[in-house]
Amino acid sequence: MDLFSFPPVAATLGAAYALVEGLAALFDPVAGTASAAVAIIALTLIVRAALIPVGISQVKAEWARRRLAPRLQALQRKYKKNPHVLQEKTLALYRAEKTSPFAGMLPTLAQAPVLSLVYALFLRTTIDGHANALLSEHLFGVPLGTSFVHLVSTGPDVSGIAVYGVLFATMAMTAWLSRRTAQRLALPHQSTDAAAPLAGLAGILSWLPFITVVFAAFVPLAAALYLVTTTAWTLIERAVLRRRYWGESGPAASARPAVLGPQ
Repeated sequence: MDLFSFPPVAATLGAAYALVEGLAALFDPVAGTASAAVAIIALTLIVRAALIPVGISQVKAEWARRRLAPRLQALQRKYKKNPHVLQEKTLALYRAEKTSPFAGMLPTLAQAPVLSLVYALFLRTTIDGHANALLSEHLFGVPLGTSFVHLVSTGPDVSGIAVYGVLFATMAMTAWLSRRTAQRLALPHQSTDAAAPLAGLAGILSWLPFITVVFAAFVPLAAALYLVTTTAWTLIERAVLRRRYWGESGPAASARPAVLGPQ
């Protein structure tokens, strides 16, 4: 069954199509043939602006976890020989403080439907019963509906490789800065058998930003533009919000250079 033929989903896709077309028409006098690409970037900025309250909640949750770190370490020492009880006590502490160790996932989950719509907009030949005109749009000669994998599999294309090269380089730099920030802001764990899995998990999760670079190679160029814009927004937004909500003392003061990336 085609999910996008389901009436509510089809209506949402049609509305997204109309929005992108309207934004492209708005930017056409300035951006010309790149107006649809600029429209995708504008759509990303609109979505991320709407999610600023979610970002604020996430940064506040980060601060709460830092504040709870000494109590969590005390639990790790006390229940180091009983991982099951340690897990229960840890979750109970998070509940009592009205926060969660998984709060950072919310912005990504909130954007998943939007990314799916962008993917569909530049993949489907027809939308709302008519031909998809967005498939004819380009960025420096590269169709917005073409993925990097498809591009290189159909023969050498210098302009296409150059466009994707800039996108990949930007995403890789953003991922590196995000990982370095995450490492410097990581909470210390006690050297116990119970805490070891958490430390290992944190190390693995620090590499997650680079997965986005790989994923961008397989999606249409329009979706890759969305990804590069949203990852850059995330890096900048968190730096600004941490300055605003972590205050001038405590962990924020010592971690500030890391929040802004390498000096």
